[in-house]
Amino acid sequence: MIDPMHSLAFSVHANRGVYALLLGSGVSRAANIPTGWEITLDLIRRLAALSNERPASPEAWYREKYGKDPDYSALLADLVKTPAERQRLLRRYWEPTPEEREQGDKAPTAAHRAIAKLVAGGYIKVIITTNFDRLIESALAEEGIQPQIISTDDQIRGAAPIVHASCTVLKLHGDYLDTRIRNTPQELEEYPEEYDHLLDRIFDEFGLIVCGWSAEWDGALRKAIYRTVSRRYTTYWTVHGELGEQGEALISHRKAETVSIQDADSFFRLLAEHVESIEDYSRPHPHSTEMAVATVKRWLLDEQSDIRLHDFVNDLVEGVVQGAAGPNFSVNATVDAKGLNARVRRYDALCETLVAVAAIGGFWCERRHHALWARALQRLFEVPSTGSVAWSWLKLRRYPATLLLYSLGIGAIAQRRFHLLGGLLSLPSGVETCVADALSPCHLGELELMQQLEGMAGHRIPLNEWIFQVLRKPFRSNLPGESAYVRAFDEFEMLLALSSARARQVLGEDVNGYLPGCYLYRIDQALMSKTDRVLDEIDKSITEEGDSSPYVANRIFGNTASECRDRLSALSKYIRRIGLRWLPD
Repeated sequence: MIDPMHSLAFSVHANRGVYALLLGSGVSRAANIPTGWEITLDLIRRLAALSNERPASPEAWYREKYGKDPDYSALLADLVKTPAERQRLLRRYWEPTPEEREQGDKAPTAAHRAIAKLVAGGYIKVIITTNFDRLIESALAEEGIQPQIISTDDQIRGAAPIVHASCTVLKLHGDYLDTRIRNTPQELEEYPEEYDHLLDRIFDEFGLIVCGWSAEWDGALRKAIYRTVSRRYTTYWTVHGELGEQGEALISHRKAETVSIQDADSFFRLLAEHVESIEDYSRPHPHSTEMAVATVKRWLLDEQSDIRLHDFVNDLVEGVVQGAAGPNFSVNATVDAKGLNARVRRYDALCETLVAVAAIGGFWCERRHHALWARALQRLFEVPSTGSVAWSWLKLRRYPATLLLYSLGIGAIAQRRFHLLGGLLSLPSGVETCVADALSPCHLGELELMQQLEGMAGHRIPLNEWIFQVLRKPFRSNLPGESAYVRAFDEFEMLLALSSARARQVLGEDVNGYLPGCYLYRIDQALMSKTDRVLDEIDKSITEEGDSSPYVANRIFGNTASECRDRLSALSKYIRRIGLRWLPD
């Protein structure tokens, strides 16, 4: 039998935004915010202190003193008579003292932060809570999310429809800073009409995940659940210990799936991790990519299919742009090794079909296709470059454009289509030198961070090596031999370095070094290597053909044969000077 937790994770992932959360006091327990019962016992102790008594069992003392079982709501009604007085009495239970703040108490828990990540991913849009605290709002704020908060009936009338809001938090019992909180039996037995209508819609249109709510104390909420007869989506009810009679009855009514948990923190943390794992492996099906490549091959050979080719490539690019702008690529997320690996793999999955198509596009490109690929590259290049909490994530936003440039460039070199390469490497990039320079892997992230990519520890240019491995698959059909792929990859990175150096010199900048690439690793002790052979072949073409050489004619890294030879000689000296020192540690 499939674990209910796995079933829940698949349901949440497959039905993005369809599930609502119903959270009770148990979700805030790890923050050392007391439950209603714990508040009840504390109030009884304080009541007993008025008679100079310190009962070992507050519950037994109260029962003997007043002849009835203690009840949170009834006790509050007896102690203080108005909502404003209750609010002032209770706020000490939710606001941290300086000592508690220093210890991290009464702050968002792992559960609240995991929920916020699910909201950031678009998986959860509606949160219903019986809690007065503001921990969920604080956790959402940490993720850069400003939810729509509803804690009174008048706020419902002014609220945006929940289907149009990115996140709605419905605080059924109110907010602890508002004197209109609900916590007496009379207040919890009936909701305002606006609340009932909104709950009826949510329980009818959304699936439900219940956590930390016992169902014993809130008659109005129970009635709302009983009113819903449709079950479009599954209800998942978390269980810790034994359920009460009311909870059992509601589970039966909703035909809910029960999920046994240790606590809210471990439950929501595991749910968020499961959903993230499913997302990481949700790549395009291999057959869809293969079909796209086969289709593009046919269109490339037929001028009458150019419009379809343009539309298809543009759709792929827009899919990458929209996906990369989504919550899974938030620039406000924490920068660490786990986040880096997850993010780069998501980018690789998002770009898989486009990269495969571009590899074929570069290989078989005709001049009439230049504008198509130039627009595609510039579209991916246009990402924000300032104003982020996490600067590292902003720089990495250009990674899809880098993958596209490498795919087109390697394909063009493999088939000697230098006309495409010259156009791509000379594309302007606004205030920067050129697209070729701006999209170099070494400019997309700090060395120390990129070395945390899996298998890249000790590499001097880890992202270059990562791309070398990622792009091997799409080039396997056209470059089946390993040496042919290495040759094309290295020549592309050398030409990228030469083109960048030329652009910087045009701007009057000193060039003390060249963009590094994997070609720096292909050098041996005798300084005779594949790198040298590639340089020799480029030099031979320029020497024998002069300005007619494809490297010169397409202005890849110089306007004349003489200029190109000088720059090529400088690169060769640079490689010989530092190549051995760039071998991986």
